[in-house]
Amino acid sequence: MAATALAASTQTHLRFEQLHLNPVALSLGFFDIKWYSIAYITGILIGWWYLLKLIAQPGSPMARRHADDLVFYATLGIILGGRLGYALFYAPEMFLHPLNILRLWDGGMSFHGGMIGTSLGIILFARNHKLNWLRVHDYLACCVPFGLFFGRIANFVNGELWGKPSNVPWAIIFTRGGGDIPRHPSQLYEASLEGIALFAVLWFFFWRTKARYEPGKLVGIFLIGYGLARFTVEFFREPDSQFAGTFFATTIHMGQVLTLPMILGGVYLVATAKGRRTRVESIAGTESVA
Repeated sequence: MAATALAASTQTHLRFEQLHLNPVALSLGFFDIKWYSIAYITGILIGWWYLLKLIAQPGSPMARRHADDLVFYATLGIILGGRLGYALFYAPEMFLHPLNILRLWDGGMSFHGGMIGTSLGIILFARNHKLNWLRVHDYLACCVPFGLFFGRIANFVNGELWGKPSNVPWAIIFTRGGGDIPRHPSQLYEASLEGIALFAVLWFFFWRTKARYEPGKLVGIFLIGYGLARFTVEFFREPDSQFAGTFFATTIHMGQVLTLPMILGGVYLVATAKGRRTRVESIAGTESVA
């Protein structure tokens, strides 16, 4: 009965091709510039701009000269960690052909892997510059939602990572592999929660509270917020095809499993943040913050 209703609804729901979206933003003949690449670059540049706004406030853990270097470390961590994380969590067979891991143009990036790679990059960066690595994490965490938002929008433009079959009025028929049935546009759900909503929460805690003076609190809020958003949206998202018929498709998704340690770690960081608060001597400005 449900299948019949979904089939009948194909006459009323929007079809993806009606949006006239193309994964390729610009074709130069010998080289294609894809929206996914533009999304990554845009997220990094806007995040960099916002980071400069944050460190201009009293009590910053780093100066402008540090921020410029940090972007390099973070970008490297995103790319290497994201690709290696994808291979480890979603396509371990790639390790049998290591050169395939370098084929970034074939797609396949893991946020969780990118997060680990970025965190390692921040720790290395902070150690080299003798900065408080946890406070640097706090500031960078406030900038991450930009990349998440644009990345999910790019997923939508690519017509990939669509949601489960649904008859809701805003469901879309993703004809590029999603079958001729309407589905949840789960990419847009994630863009809204992981991008817009999470940014708003972090904005409030940075600008309206003293959270940035309690090392680990902002990054803890980020981990909890992202983890809850991702865990929730996975209920509306089609499981990854490589896990079809397995525990990670029938019971819980791999994306949900990977968010659990994030949520737990975030709760710990928030709960213990006040105990790590010390007098903060500003690096970027002249004000001391108790």
